[in-house]
Amino acid sequence: MQSLHMFFEWLNGLVWGVPMITLILGTGLYLQVRLGFMPLRKIIYGFRMIGQSRQPGNAGDGEISPFAALMTALSATVGTGNIAGVAAAIAIGGPGALFWMWMTAFVGMATKYAEVVLAVKYREVDERGEHVGGPMYAIKNGLGKRWRWLATVFAVFGGLAGFGIGNMVQANGIASAMHNAFGVETWITGLALTLLTGAVVLGGIKRIGAVAERLVPAMCIGYIACVAVILAVFADRIPGAFALILHHAFNPVAATGGFVGASVMLALQKGVARGIFSNEAGLGTAGIAQAAGATRDPVFSGLIGMMGTFIDTIIVCTCTGLAIIVSGVWDSGQTGAILSAAAFEAAMPGVGKYLLAGSLAVFAFTTILGWAYYGEKCWAYLFGTVTEKPFRLLWTLAVFPGAVLSLDFAWLVADTLNALMAIPNLISLLLLSPVIVRLTREYFANHGHAGAPMPTGKTSNPVKT
Repeated sequence: MQSLHMFFEWLNGLVWGVPMITLILGTGLYLQVRLGFMPLRKIIYGFRMIGQSRQPGNAGDGEISPFAALMTALSATVGTGNIAGVAAAIAIGGPGALFWMWMTAFVGMATKYAEVVLAVKYREVDERGEHVGGPMYAIKNGLGKRWRWLATVFAVFGGLAGFGIGNMVQANGIASAMHNAFGVETWITGLALTLLTGAVVLGGIKRIGAVAERLVPAMCIGYIACVAVILAVFADRIPGAFALILHHAFNPVAATGGFVGASVMLALQKGVARGIFSNEAGLGTAGIAQAAGATRDPVFSGLIGMMGTFIDTIIVCTCTGLAIIVSGVWDSGQTGAILSAAAFEAAMPGVGKYLLAGSLAVFAFTTILGWAYYGEKCWAYLFGTVTEKPFRLLWTLAVFPGAVLSLDFAWLVADTLNALMAIPNLISLLLLSPVIVRLTREYFANHGHAGAPMPTGKTSNPVKT
């Protein structure tokens, strides 16, 4: 067992090391250039498309609204990484790590856009009549029979990684937060989580989408409101916080307080790694959710999908980072959720840690829901829709042991498989980039002017399986 643990530690260091980070960022930058930096130029337009996606009667074929699809994708990405992950990056890499998270998001918007465009372009209709898509279908239908093995690789990694990083690890984080803040026994939290998960997941994508559509906006707004209180309390420190972030993005941080110091490379590495972990740009997961969304055009879905990266990192992660820095606890020597809780307590003594624990619990619970759909579609790709109901039941049952057991090794394995998902996805993005560029040009030739309505042309024709 010790040898296996050491092997996965070595493999994890490799797949989340400089080569993988370079590949993910390099692919995103390449796509940004090929697209003429459209994702950055169309941020406001993207928000307008999100608004239009909620208007009844405008959508095309799909099981849920494009807005519900975005919320489902956000439910999986806005999770513990936005609270504990950001704190860990700053605790190790210093304030400059937040700057490199921003850079990762701006590059990652192009990656997320491309993933969603391909997922919708090459989606299929399964034997149940539901729309399915994602990297496995983009590879299968976009690259042809010679590349089907690569689609299988993605589905295997995604199907296995979900049980760890999208289920048991999240349940463990919720149980720990409830125990530390409120003294609730882990088995009680585990039982409650199992029942709540089953109530949602057993209903499939329509129920997941309906819950995500209501819960995700509420939890994001609630969290932003809490951070707004912190920023109001320490308003005089905000300019200094931004100055600190920009300075230490390009200059090393000396040891201070409980902080041991950090080089520019460490700030860059931790910021980029945690940014990718949080927004999942490059992993291909968002396309699985967006492919179920009702849409008439892959580019329209892509414009909505890319905003998930902006919301996750530029808005939510920035909230956590600023709260930690302005409160002055960033160099305390604490890390993870404990550091974030210290920031909340500094502004709201006696109540801050409870608000943080509640936010962490809701964030992690929605991640369980989003990843349930990702895992389900990976296994359905491999073995057909007959696996869906058994998978949903198994996914629900896996929550309880996740809440009560020690999961250090499970986290390590799942985190490694999570990174390995990126390789097939990035290969397909690079090889199919001409398709992405062509579809984008065609869309904006007809719909790109200011105030353009939601596309109402002919809907895409998914493949019947």
